[in-house]
Amino acid sequence: MNTLLDAVRTGRCDLVTTLVTPLTDSERRALLPELTTLRREMRTWDWSRRWDAEPTLRALHLAGAACHTGPAAAASWIAARDLRDGRPRDTTPLAALLAGRDPAWRADVAHRLAARTATVEDDYPLIRALLHDTGAPAPTTDGFVHAWARATTTSTDTTTITTGRRPRPRPLRVALREDPYTAQLVPHLFETAEPAPSLTWYDDPSTPGRWPAELAHLATEGTVERHTLLTAAVSRLLRGGRTAHLAFYTDFLDVLDPTTDERAEHTADWIALAADAPSPTAARAQQTLTALFEAGRLPADRLAEMSTAVLFRPEKKLVRAQLVLLGKALRRAPADRHTLLPATAAAFGHPDTALQEKALKLLATHLRPDDDALRADLAFDAEQLGPALRRTAAALLGAIADPAGGPNPDTYEETLPAVPARRPLTTGGRTIAETVELVAALAKTNAPTAEETETALDLLVRHAHQDRTALATALLPALADRYWAREDAGRADPGHLRATEILAAAVLGRLDPADLSPRHPINGHGLGQDCIHDRLHRVTAARAREAALHVLTDPLPFLLATPTWDCGTLEPHDLITRLTAYAHQGATPAPADFAQALLRVRRDPQAAAAADALATPEGRRLAAWLTTDGEPAPPTRHVTDQDRSPRNWWGGARPTTHRIVLDVPEHLVIQKDFPAVFHPLGRPRTGTRHCWHWRGQELAHLAVLPQDRETQAVWLLPHLTECAIDEDRGAGEVLSRLAELGGPAGPALHLAVATGLGARHTEDRLAAVDALLVLAARGELDTALLGRELAELLRLGTVKPNRLADAARTAAATGAYATTWAFLAGALPAVLAGTPARGAGELLAVAADCVEHCGPTGPLPEGLAPAATRKGTSQLATQARRLHTALTPVAAG
Repeated sequence: MNTLLDAVRTGRCDLVTTLVTPLTDSERRALLPELTTLRREMRTWDWSRRWDAEPTLRALHLAGAACHTGPAAAASWIAARDLRDGRPRDTTPLAALLAGRDPAWRADVAHRLAARTATVEDDYPLIRALLHDTGAPAPTTDGFVHAWARATTTSTDTTTITTGRRPRPRPLRVALREDPYTAQLVPHLFETAEPAPSLTWYDDPSTPGRWPAELAHLATEGTVERHTLLTAAVSRLLRGGRTAHLAFYTDFLDVLDPTTDERAEHTADWIALAADAPSPTAARAQQTLTALFEAGRLPADRLAEMSTAVLFRPEKKLVRAQLVLLGKALRRAPADRHTLLPATAAAFGHPDTALQEKALKLLATHLRPDDDALRADLAFDAEQLGPALRRTAAALLGAIADPAGGPNPDTYEETLPAVPARRPLTTGGRTIAETVELVAALAKTNAPTAEETETALDLLVRHAHQDRTALATALLPALADRYWAREDAGRADPGHLRATEILAAAVLGRLDPADLSPRHPINGHGLGQDCIHDRLHRVTAARAREAALHVLTDPLPFLLATPTWDCGTLEPHDLITRLTAYAHQGATPAPADFAQALLRVRRDPQAAAAADALATPEGRRLAAWLTTDGEPAPPTRHVTDQDRSPRNWWGGARPTTHRIVLDVPEHLVIQKDFPAVFHPLGRPRTGTRHCWHWRGQELAHLAVLPQDRETQAVWLLPHLTECAIDEDRGAGEVLSRLAELGGPAGPALHLAVATGLGARHTEDRLAAVDALLVLAARGELDTALLGRELAELLRLGTVKPNRLADAARTAAATGAYATTWAFLAGALPAVLAGTPARGAGELLAVAADCVEHCGPTGPLPEGLAPAATRKGTSQLATQARRLHTALTPVAAG
């Protein structure tokens, strides 16, 4: 027994094999306690020792696997992560040591190892060795199937090894032919949640030696039934997934090249794919169904079913192709019009009016004079048409709802969302237990909100002032898992703690007052030089440190800067009430806390008299802040081609992009009268800098200046600009919250919204639409200003017309047609001047839709009349004529 343990400790794997092989099962089980003790001991070794003890780890892994006689225990030991060092491991000794076990035992262990997703790829050689000569089927778990596909793809010719020559790759066709599990595992390649990565290692799927071509060859030679592979591929496409994951299965079907009969057998499946699959897969299904139609294998009822589904999709290319197919079918068999024309009417609900018009033309071409019943049915569907097409539909189909061309401008009513409700922050009357629960929850939250943080800070200060001992007694068990809360941890470093943790650590006595001094530097978290997020973080951290220092020395009764509302705003009468209570209790306001309160207070000049009546220095400062001192200077504006980096991230040159830049001027009151940590917020700052700060804290930082949306919009603009011209994302979420704050909604905020409407990623554009609608609902949106900003951004190329069209379409779809048209009217001249940019037709279509719904207002945008006189059927010319027609009554008047 000692001899084996010595061999393990010295890392002698060969000796371990020699010593274990002759042992009986009972003798092997007797060795397990000492091996388990050694394993437990190795867990306590530090990383440097574990790295040096790699031979010991390998020997322990080998010995423990051999000594476990139960398959479940053996598999658990073999797959244990603490017995692996992260390096490739030769499993040959372990496979040889287990080769003498009963075949059923080896197969059981192999299947258990194959079920472990995290380690199955590393253990694949061992699993195959355990299965050898057992007669057991191969495991079919996703991990094992992926590992099998990878091993088959990268296998080498073993004859070169035995002859001493350099190993060379074995052709995939040979590897599949020689593998005994090929027939069993190939169908499972189509059942895994995601395709095995090795399946997609090809440029041309029809190239021999690549998986699509070789799977088709297996079907040809009969190794796997062709029908099985075809059904498996179609079924996998029906399960759905990401477009990149489905590409392999569609490529395989192309290589397999099903016959007409095979395609017809899966007609219902192709229709389902055309209806719901991602766009590339749906296009392939549509092409397959078109081929069936050309072969006369797609009945009219099936074509109608397919058309109803495809015409509902948003992709214009698919809808256009489907309408072409319907036109062919109607010309081939006019008697089928009673089945196909109602399906064609599904296109009436498509947002693209050009496609609506194309569908209406099909009806006009194929309807006959005696089709009265069919006309009545189609008239009901025609109610979905845009207002401009309803006159044509009424002339063709008879009376339909509102055939006069849409809503009457005198009766049109704009639909805007409700103004976001503000929630009050309440901290008074909450118990110690509630405080502890909140603090413990925030300690485990990666990105606490400003509302949660401010509530926790004020509760900790209040209860520490009343009974710090009771609060500490309740906090200690709730924070037992925090390293800084342990009694044996010594003094904690406040630089590594968040705001609520700093205050909780002070309550528990884990902080040194010297580390909380205002003179002690505060570390920033941003990666950009002079990052604004570092400035805001330091303000929050300084206020938390100040409150913690008071907990240890002179506890405050409560915090002055705790917001009144969840957005971070502090009402002036609340601050006056708190200052009055401080004066009655003889408490001196903490400098950082009072400064933060000033930045949060809603500027109401009518409250200045009550503040001045306090007859205290803080009251007089508050009165001045509510009248003149608190007003920030407006930002300055210029256009620059300066980029944040001369080269992109992979080293290539970046194109020069002109962009609008806003600069924040100096705020002298903050620089002169506020604590030093606030001074950076009042310094001049250029708006060209784009920093890569830590994500998740931007929303919380909005509460530092909740009454100065303009300044925060200037800080946010570089991020929004990168979202519009580059691959950045995420700034839109901050913009939508920024719109809900207080203070003036001036040019900076409107420019930020305009830039967000042209963001590259959909989620940022949606957030900008939210911000736009919030401002409109609050009566703060200047549509003329927003239109001018959009026009300049379109001219500079910061905003692309197609992205703006998508955002405007979303805004209009909420019912805000008049609002959307009001700002688009000012932006359209920029896309109509000169050579129209890509997407100009889409933008005109949205504008025409808005005018048709809300009624014409205002003169013709500059450049619209020449665009409307262009010949041709391009979307730009078509939509320009449509918008011109909708606005002509106003222009004529």
